[in-house]
Amino acid sequence: MKYWLVKSEPNAYSWDDFVKLGRDHWDGVRNYQARNNLKLMEEGDEVLFYHSVNDKQVVGIARVVREHYPDPTTDDDRWVVVDLVPVRALDHPVTLAQIKAEPKLEGLALIRNSRLSVMPVSKEHFDIIVKMGEQE
Repeated sequence: MKYWLVKSEPNAYSWDDFVKLGRDHWDGVRNYQARNNLKLMEEGDEVLFYHSVNDKQVVGIARVVREHYPDPTTDDDRWVVVDLVPVRALDHPVTLAQIKAEPKLEGLALIRNSRLSVMPVSKEHFDIIVKMGEQE
């Protein structure tokens, strides 16, 4: 199993929007590195859902339920999507500031390449962020 982080602007597509749908394809990726990451996702992989722009926080956990296929929002065959389902919201969102302040998260792609919308996360980093989201 692999671990990932996907980013979405909450005013365009929030965790709550995703939960209401129950399952959705992750579309609109127009960056080659992010697209390549989508192509590496496998069914069962776990995904951190990150609200970007204003909130800048991890808010939930999703799971990959369908591996990459052509993006239905474009006729350009270079772009792909994966299907995700929400697993659960974190008890407490984990902010970018908290992530940057945690020495064990040094090297996290979110800190190194903040503009990338789909990125790998190590199991160790995934577990640390989830634990941070469960603490009071």
